[in-house]
Amino acid sequence: MLRSVLISCVLLQFQAILEASEFEGASLVSAYGYDDCLKLSNAETSVTICPSVGGRILSYQHCGEESLPLPTGGEGWKYEPGKRGGSPIPGRFDIGPETTVPKHPVLWQGVWKGEIVGDRHVRVTSPEDGPTGVQLVRDFQLDQKSSRLSCRQTMTNVSDETVEYCYWSRTFALGHGIVVIPLTKPSRFPKSYVMYSPAPLINYLPEDPNIRERDGFLEILGPPAHPKLGMDTQAGWFAYLMPTHFMFVKQFPIYPNRVYNEVAGLTMSIWYPDRPMVELEPIGPRERLKPGESASFTETWYLVPHIFPQNGAQVDLQSVEMKAKKAMSSTLDNSSD
Repeated sequence: MLRSVLISCVLLQFQAILEASEFEGASLVSAYGYDDCLKLSNAETSVTICPSVGGRILSYQHCGEESLPLPTGGEGWKYEPGKRGGSPIPGRFDIGPETTVPKHPVLWQGVWKGEIVGDRHVRVTSPEDGPTGVQLVRDFQLDQKSSRLSCRQTMTNVSDETVEYCYWSRTFALGHGIVVIPLTKPSRFPKSYVMYSPAPLINYLPEDPNIRERDGFLEILGPPAHPKLGMDTQAGWFAYLMPTHFMFVKQFPIYPNRVYNEVAGLTMSIWYPDRPMVELEPIGPRERLKPGESASFTETWYLVPHIFPQNGAQVDLQSVEMKAKKAMSSTLDNSSD
């Protein structure tokens, strides 16, 4: 009897998702060994979200070009307490601060619930997590025509004590590209960035041949001596130029009058190892939540055509800024949602 009830519950859940697939540009698909993935799409862009591994993004494609590395070997992997290994799924999101947040594998890579809630709009919800005392909900919404993808994470305190965390994005993009970060003044950092060299040391006067400041931008041209870098820029966006001739733009809000509680007070971080991926990390301010309270943070993604510099040519910074700002000036068009 119990087995029949469980089977019925599973069938009802899948029926609900299938019924929701009547929404335009949103569907249930199988991908990378998972049968419960959710796909958003328009004429030129597709996004695949995997609820089964921490509500992560498997794929973000525009005009047939993939922006996220997805290596073989982790297909169908699911978290179980005490189980070794993990999934290499690249479109990751998290909470911080990095050095003080309790371990939270259920939030990081546990099985979440996924649902389609509107045209090109899906939602994934985590279990309640005991170590951190929070539950996470992510809403992903793709524009009707462009590559614009809204990624909103809501954190709710489900414990009986006040908690303090921050939003932390941890997206792996294809490697061997160039990071372009607009700088703002003043900065707490003499070089406009710090280098974790290696942790727990933080170098506030780093020198590295692959990192330079030019015309109001910080350029990361390749793997530095130590891969983890942190910035306090208040520009609210940066671009990552990929060898595929697209640039991955991330836009996110900045709160100048709030506390950023990462150890170095960062608004963003870049992790650039000598590997085929680069981690792009917007960071939110401290959220102090009483029991039952919630807070949200939204970052927005864009894939914009841009010719990758060849044979040592310099990046045209003005062109990068112009294209990024043009993309960011568009509003999310989901009028049929």
